Amino acid sequence: METSSLLQATAKPSIASIRIGWIISILCILFLLFDAVMKIIKEAHSIDGSVKLGWPEHAIQGTGVTLLVCTVLYAIPRTAFLGAILLTGYLGGAMAIMIRAEQQMYFALAFGILVWAGLYLRNEKVRAISPF
Repeated sequence: METSSLLQATAKPSIASIRIGWIISILCILFLLFDAVMKIIKEAHSIDGSVKLGWPEHAIQGTGVTLLVCTVLYAIPRTAFLGAILLTGYLGGAMAIMIRAEQQMYFALAFGILVWAGLYLRNEKVRAISPF
């Protein structure tokens, strides 16, 4: 029993799994980069939406820079695990804000799941430490 679970944990991911993981990750990265840039350049729709959720206008650019740094870390294979952890915190904060504003928080939840699913499928080390 112990040998089979050890072999399962060290098994190489298939090429299809790695590709699907990268596709999921790239889609998340592109969306998050777009969101970060819109906050940094103070695009009107992004500012309006953030202000309606209770953000002070002066803090939105900093939020965009934070998201940009987290996303870039996630995009780089060597720092992807750290980036995923930081994005989890960022998206958890987004969920908390949405709940406080009595809005649907499922989008942030779905993105958090997709960030980890993409990393899990493309990264052997994440698979090794995962209980799944």
